[in-house]
Amino acid sequence: MDVRFPKVGEGADSGKVVSVLVKVGDTISAGQTILELESEKAIAPIPSPAGGKITAISVKEGDTITVGAVLLSLEGGSDNGAAAPASAPAKKAAAPRAARPVVADDDDDDILPATTEDDGPVPAASPYVRKVARELGIPLSRVRGSASGGRVVVEDLARYIGKLEAKVARAGKYAEAPQGLSFPLVNQDFAVFGPVTSEPLTPLRKVISARMVENKVTLPHVTQFADADMSGIEALRAQFKADYEKAGSKLTPTPFLIKALVDTLKKHPKFNASLQEVAETLIIKHYYHIGIAVDTDAGLLVPVLRDADKKSLLQIAKELAEIAALARDRKLSPDSMKGGSFTVSNQGAIGGSHFTPIINKPEVAILGLGKTSLKPVVTAEGKIEARPILPLTISYDHRVIDGGSAARFTVDLIKAIETFPASAVKL
Repeated sequence: MDVRFPKVGEGADSGKVVSVLVKVGDTISAGQTILELESEKAIAPIPSPAGGKITAISVKEGDTITVGAVLLSLEGGSDNGAAAPASAPAKKAAAPRAARPVVADDDDDDILPATTEDDGPVPAASPYVRKVARELGIPLSRVRGSASGGRVVVEDLARYIGKLEAKVARAGKYAEAPQGLSFPLVNQDFAVFGPVTSEPLTPLRKVISARMVENKVTLPHVTQFADADMSGIEALRAQFKADYEKAGSKLTPTPFLIKALVDTLKKHPKFNASLQEVAETLIIKHYYHIGIAVDTDAGLLVPVLRDADKKSLLQIAKELAEIAALARDRKLSPDSMKGGSFTVSNQGAIGGSHFTPIINKPEVAILGLGKTSLKPVVTAEGKIEARPILPLTISYDHRVIDGGSAARFTVDLIKAIETFPASAVKL
């Protein structure tokens, strides 16, 4: 049998082969990882749907492949055999997606008419085919079997799915850009003006590009600028730095800022929300999963620090270091970048001042942090002192949040930063 590239997640129809973990002649088992693929915003392991001896490998490192591409060939494997163990996440839809043929838009012969019960006589099929159909929600009574006696095989399921997709495409469900907008695409020969170098976009960069355009175009952004005095936090860092190092963690400013942010979000719940656009309902979230934008060589990744309100400063410091390392090594799982309620983009370690971060849809606001630097400040006594000043910005969705609400949020956030309690830092 041929093992083909399955769809590994929503929108993940292609990817770049990062490493091939097997070779010709190896005997593998069902569920064993055969290669690693850069898809979406993570490097995903691709398991084999069946076991057998590898007779040929059809891909190499650096190849860009799409759903259905042949990865390798097995001797002794069978796509109608026993299902892979439950631990193989790609097994669920691998076979039908892999075997899907090209279908004609006007040919629906493989889709049988629905009965009044939507569940007519069930045709003959192997236990594995029945399992795949059940997991994908396909009524076997509507699939025309191509094997002897009308028996349904995996290829028939693939054709059925392909025909449904063709029908949806004909109906024009995805024909329009968001809100009817369309954009001219750049297709220009810049070499006529001088020397150029061409670099193909990676799958990650394509995902980032598409999502940034969608977020910027579909959300009415407003950005508010402010400064916070970090003198108190810097004093606490100096006081407790040695204790945290003994506990195995560096005490950077970011955990303080996340704690201050969560306290502020509790006072302003609309900033920790999402807008259900179809139902026209605002969903207020009572959990605080903070997305942390991480700069990597491959592009911007946003892992999520979950339940930040329930964690100590030490726990947050340790977890921030862990997820940042995983992001830079491209070892984040797709689930670790889902479910955020508010995002922080921190450029402080690099440099720069205020900037206008783009909201991470479906969230409604994002906090941008610049580099803390010494600036002259006029104190309450009228003296001029050099203080560590943090530039911060809040971008918010103006459909949900008004300017007055944003101003009050910013004032409370600055107060939480400037009056950070020592009791929250002690181990």
